[in-house]
Amino acid sequence: MERDYTKPIFFVLLFFAFILMGFLCKVLSSVLIPVAIAIFMALAFYPVVKNLEAKAHIKWVFGTLIVVVIVLLAIGSVSSFLAKGVQTIATEYSKYESRFMSIYRLIAKQLNLVIDEEKSFINNLWGILEVRQFVQDLALGFSSGVLSFGKYLVLILIMFSFLLIEIKGFKTRITNAVKDENKQTVLNISQQIGQDVVRFLSIKFFISLATGLLVFVMALIIGLDFPMVWAFLAFVMNFIPTFGSIISTLLTTIFALLQFYPYYGKVVFVFLFMAAINFLLGNILEPRIEGERLGLSPFAILVSLALWGYLWGFIGMILAVPMTVIVKIFCENIPYLNIISTVLGNRKAK
Repeated sequence: MERDYTKPIFFVLLFFAFILMGFLCKVLSSVLIPVAIAIFMALAFYPVVKNLEAKAHIKWVFGTLIVVVIVLLAIGSVSSFLAKGVQTIATEYSKYESRFMSIYRLIAKQLNLVIDEEKSFINNLWGILEVRQFVQDLALGFSSGVLSFGKYLVLILIMFSFLLIEIKGFKTRITNAVKDENKQTVLNISQQIGQDVVRFLSIKFFISLATGLLVFVMALIIGLDFPMVWAFLAFVMNFIPTFGSIISTLLTTIFALLQFYPYYGKVVFVFLFMAAINFLLGNILEPRIEGERLGLSPFAILVSLALWGYLWGFIGMILAVPMTVIVKIFCENIPYLNIISTVLGNRKAK
């Protein structure tokens, strides 16, 4: 009896296809990143335009125009607040110089670093070769990132607008593009992707927004400088599972240490407060709202973070979960790939 090699050959080809896709995603990142962001934005705002047409009787094109204007206003407002925050940080740096030096003295004594009391903190830090190279690389990466974001933003908004206009007739296009025997499978995949991704993005947005607002209120009450900056940081980093909230908590706590040093009570409060809200909102409330619909295992999320972070950097880490959700949905609807869907999922075997 001859052995059937169909499945082994299929998985070998799938492995090489996976490698090729990863290579193309890396090489074509400057093209694919704006496209991916525009697609996810269109999916996220599709229910809004749909409700405007169904409930407010606003035509689809005009509803899209309203949404695009709101997005532009939101981006402009946030950019303005952040620009003012960065400007304020730059003008008030001298206030933190002595605290920087005090903390630097403690660290330098522990690590046997050279301290020149006649120089400022920046000049002392600049004297360390490794730090100098790190700061130069960071400044270069930040400046190129800002320029890239500016170029991406215009392209993203243009693609987002056209996608949102055309998404209404997407179902008809799919049914016309595929064969009759495959229509239902393709429709199921596209419908499930739309529902699950929209649900994930909506929940993540409101959880992140709640986290940012709570951080903002906490910063105002406790007197932490630049509350808008830390609120925005908490909002953005919350889109990165696990590590994002840890990074925002550490950065905010470090700044609180600089501001309130040598009084540690408020520093401890900032740390405990941010750790508590991230735990309650991210580990208790968010899973309860999402339920088991997305069903991604923690290990799969960590692997996707590492993979998409390598391919697309910071943006890739933000998009890692919805991209993995899409992969899981495809695998659920293709019999040969059910095993991959099971590995990615977190549902218990029945």
